[in-house]
Amino acid sequence: MATETLRDLTFSIEPRSFQFLTGPSGAGKTTLLRLILLSLRPTRGFISLFGRETSTLEKDDITTIRRRIGVVFQDFRLLDHLTTYQNVSLPLLVQGKEESSYRAEVQELLKWVGLGSHINAYPPVLSGGEKQRVAIARALIMRPELLLADEPTGNVDPSMARRLLRLFVELHKSGTSVVIATHDLSLMDQFESAQRLVLGDGRLHIYE
Repeated sequence: MATETLRDLTFSIEPRSFQFLTGPSGAGKTTLLRLILLSLRPTRGFISLFGRETSTLEKDDITTIRRRIGVVFQDFRLLDHLTTYQNVSLPLLVQGKEESSYRAEVQELLKWVGLGSHINAYPPVLSGGEKQRVAIARALIMRPELLLADEPTGNVDPSMARRLLRLFVELHKSGTSVVIATHDLSLMDQFESAQRLVLGDGRLHIYE
């Protein structure tokens, strides 16, 4: 019988909430984020997102729900043939928005994450930390209702990590629910009012 990575989890992510997801390596943080994103299906139990139980949703419905979620992956998932600006703009382009309506916002966001001088650069020439910041900007540009970030500050220096956390906090203040998976205790200590979700031995412990 296969070992379950996670089991007997019951929790909710409240609207406009902020939480850090932590725990030792291999505890299942990435797995839990993928379950919330619906890129994995639970072997038992159910997941409800935005008031809808997801086990019976059609593919188009899942796509619609995912558009309400911003995601920062550990492997970035940038498109190498697109520039930094184009990668960040892509979610808006897919929605059919006119470039004139978002050009200035994308440029300002890239300046905020320290990539104003790399706006026309392609991913293969960017460092790991720069790619991470492109991925963060792409997730934030849609102002999602829920943001899932998997180790979003793992490839940046402490100064940039603090700056990115401020960006996440501002997004939270605007109404987005935020879940950040991280090992970085110093990062969590900077926002002590955030709830902490701690994974261990397949179970989830919640600390206010």
